[in-house]
Amino acid sequence: MSEVRRATPEDAGELLRLRQVMIDSVFGARSSAESDTSWHAESVTTVRRRLGESEGDLAAFVIDHPERPGRLAALVVGTLEYRIGRAGNPHGKVGHVFSVATDPDQRRRGHARACMEALLDWFRERGAVSVDLNASADAEPLYASLGFVRKPDPSMRLNL
Repeated sequence: MSEVRRATPEDAGELLRLRQVMIDSVFGARSSAESDTSWHAESVTTVRRRLGESEGDLAAFVIDHPERPGRLAALVVGTLEYRIGRAGNPHGKVGHVFSVATDPDQRRRGHARACMEALLDWFRERGAVSVDLNASADAEPLYASLGFVRKPDPSMRLNL
């Protein structure tokens, strides 16, 4: 298996490609809006900038595709978030994983696990005491093996 590394600004286009792989595998192509990739062109500049912030609150860990130079085999992306402290987390640092994707021809090789372990180490080094994520049914066994548990979360969302 290739080595896990921290993503660089040059990886921005590939991060967006693999994020789309994740979106398509989780949500399918139920509508043209979900399979639309035109947003990549607008997003790549922001992703490039955020990846260049080595001390920022976003981190991505990747594995290069062993057979396709310039392509990624897998990625995980997460942010370190601040919430007002509470018992058990007085400093309010919480990790959030929001993108985990593996190129379809590179699945079942341990890439996602290796990238997740690197991201979890990054969270620990920065003082996070918990990490949240949303899991697809297919990915839940991986996360459970890393210690994640389902929680009764009354989450709601408002799209602005």
